[in-house]
Amino acid sequence: MGMIVGLSIIKDIEIRACRGSDEPASKDAVAAVKLPGGSRPDFTVVTITTEDGVKGTSFGFGAQDAKAAAATMSQVKPFFMGRSAHDSAKNMKDFELFDRRWNHVPIYSYAPFDNACWDIVGKMAKLPVYKILGAAREKVPLYVSSMFLPGPEDYAKQALEVKAKGYKGYKLHPPGGLDLDIACYRAVRKAVGDDFTLMADPVIMYSYEEALKAGRELEKLGYKWFEEPLLDVDLHGLKKLREKLDIPICGTEVIAGNNYSVANCIKEGIVDIVRTDVSWRAGITAVMKTAHLAESFGVKCELHTTIYHGLEQVQLHPSLAISNCEFFETLYPFDDFQFGTKSQLNIVDGYVMAPQGEGLCIDYDWDFIDKHTVAIL
Repeated sequence: MGMIVGLSIIKDIEIRACRGSDEPASKDAVAAVKLPGGSRPDFTVVTITTEDGVKGTSFGFGAQDAKAAAATMSQVKPFFMGRSAHDSAKNMKDFELFDRRWNHVPIYSYAPFDNACWDIVGKMAKLPVYKILGAAREKVPLYVSSMFLPGPEDYAKQALEVKAKGYKGYKLHPPGGLDLDIACYRAVRKAVGDDFTLMADPVIMYSYEEALKAGRELEKLGYKWFEEPLLDVDLHGLKKLREKLDIPICGTEVIAGNNYSVANCIKEGIVDIVRTDVSWRAGITAVMKTAHLAESFGVKCELHTTIYHGLEQVQLHPSLAISNCEFFETLYPFDDFQFGTKSQLNIVDGYVMAPQGEGLCIDYDWDFIDKHTVAIL
């Protein structure tokens, strides 16, 4: 065993900054953060090579500008050089000190390195990663989340389309503004009927009072959960809201601190359902820690979409190894996010099926990635 682990020493790391669009384009950041859909987002790709020549790859978050995102990841790169891809727990723990002393990278910077290491571990074991993590199931029900659409009719039409495709639920990212949001929630419930699973995620409302009104309406409409009604760091507001409302409050997806901050949110009764993912958290290792922590408290840990299908295929592995996660989430429609890989999520009757192969089981489209690479670090 010692010999095998010795072979997974990391000798080379490549970080690619990739633009989403086919042509170089100047970015209108103000328009882009409104997330209307209709364009591919920037992304990053991290590839780790061991001394023995085994390669592991993971997409990473691209933020508004992949060059800027990749630069933050370049601060993580020296940390991993010479380490073992098998030492995920040690690496995550050691990185706490490395990052605290004089780094302070964004919450998304570490994840692709951890994911790529798991790809190596799976390939060396000749097993899919979810089996190494300890499989809990072989398929997971899919719900899809809207982009920000203009009004009630747009959401109702899309929800009916989603239901017709056999997906197991629909989550609204409403356009913003209390009255308009509520009109959208009502229109969708009316369109799909009482039995179809619906969720609401306003991605923060303007005030606690508005969130309370929206939450009470969602309770009447039978929505499954109310997600990020206030900023994840508005701990006092979220706790008050949770105490007043019966609908489960779902949060913690963008709060820093991985399992540590989630532990406090559970202990203090700030949310009912916690969030994590393999992109904005410290990769697969952090997702599993957070999920197991929540499970010990009888709390659901729902995985937040990683946006890109290249990363959703990474996220599928922990989602299949977690007992207290009900759903798999992707943004809808898929068109803007389904790129850079030849393999795709295998969706059958509204379920995402377990992947076949070794490691993360992802077949990358290197021609596409090469064509869209704007910098290599």
